[in-house]
Amino acid sequence: MYLILLGAPGAGKGTVAKKLLTAVDAAHISTGDILRGNVAAGTELGRQAKSFMDTGGLVPDELILDMMKERLAEDDAQKGFILDGFPRTVPQAEGLGAILEELDIELTGVINIEVPEQVILERILSRRTCSNTDCQAIYNVKFKPPKQEDVCDLCGGKLIVREDETEQVVKQRLDVYDKNTSPLIAYYEAKGHLHRFPGESSDVIFDGVMELLKG
Repeated sequence: MYLILLGAPGAGKGTVAKKLLTAVDAAHISTGDILRGNVAAGTELGRQAKSFMDTGGLVPDELILDMMKERLAEDDAQKGFILDGFPRTVPQAEGLGAILEELDIELTGVINIEVPEQVILERILSRRTCSNTDCQAIYNVKFKPPKQEDVCDLCGGKLIVREDETEQVVKQRLDVYDKNTSPLIAYYEAKGHLHRFPGESSDVIFDGVMELLKG
């Protein structure tokens, strides 16, 4: 199974991916997690990417494609993957196509998760992340609050609002998505890869993807 999950920031791509991984053997590859890990580790990629991430902009295609080519060549991705947050532009999609052709991998499908912007804003602005880099558990103060305010249930770390999840940056991320990433929907639809799902329920998406895999 080789899937791409499309959807605006906060659409629930990570939640859907985790649910799918309970049923299939595949690597969950999130560019956001990889980039944040590089920023935390102070790698060259992390230093280059940080200025873009902090303002809600897109990391340049060249950096992303180099990183993903290396990641997709790893053993766990060869048996299957769920791409979460990549590609984000049509040039990235074209670059991914070249990488997959080189690796002799054929996409199973592209899942587009559709959620109204107001719902996305509510989800992200209510999100809190554990500041412990070894934990980074995610909570939502409205829908999945911690037992103790601002304290992680798992490790006791302080819960914070990430720099890329303030209202100003979230709105910027949504604007960037509309301008640069939404054209991917037409790109993959033209190739016959696209499958649309409403994003209100991860269970509905899970059931739909499992039906797709049977076909």
